[in-house]
Amino acid sequence: MKHLKVSLSIILLSFSANSIAQETEQKPDEKSAIYWLYDAHYRMAIQYNDFSEAKSALYNLVLLEPQNDSLRYNLAYIYFDANQYPSTILACKDILAINPNHLGALELSGVSFENLGLKDKALPNYEKLYMLSSNLNSLYKMAFLQYDLKKYAECQVNIDILLENDELENANVVFTDENNDSKEYPMKVAVLNLKGLVNKDVGNNELAKQAFEAALAIAPDFEFARTNLAELSK
Repeated sequence: MKHLKVSLSIILLSFSANSIAQETEQKPDEKSAIYWLYDAHYRMAIQYNDFSEAKSALYNLVLLEPQNDSLRYNLAYIYFDANQYPSTILACKDILAINPNHLGALELSGVSFENLGLKDKALPNYEKLYMLSSNLNSLYKMAFLQYDLKKYAECQVNIDILLENDELENANVVFTDENNDSKEYPMKVAVLNLKGLVNKDVGNNELAKQAFEAALAIAPDFEFARTNLAELSK
């Protein structure tokens, strides 16, 4: 006797496509039942680390509740976790159309643009994120993006704000060296190194030197500051 393999997704397909498309004509209890099944589908897929199935369930949940930004955010995060950055950005765009102040969507969008090398598009997301949250990490990211985009004046302003923030003393960041080894350093070291880079690029070599030396005084093994200081001395 042949064993029948029936997945939850097949069970869900027993509901007609028309009943989903015409949700406004459904009775409230009927829609709730369909929602419950798709939600169960999603939770089971997450439980078994089957993100492809989870994504499929989320598509259907979003169709049932298109204004639910939490559902869309879960979908965006699955895209992001799979390194599907263009899809992440598109999902976040829809979230922000519903809720322009959605902090998670702003962050995912910013990181995704950055990972695609589109730093000019990443920056506005971090700027708004910082404006809404005053988050130190967002300001830190803003400053580095501004430096990469040669927005030195804006970058310097944000460096000064960072250095005057009491929270900086307890913040850390992770850097990866040329050997792909990772190590945690005080964020202040990275900010001082950035201050040195900005001053070096605009021709203030003495201020650049002071900043690199200040970074090394805190973390003598911070190779980036050591290399920058050596290049300044050439």
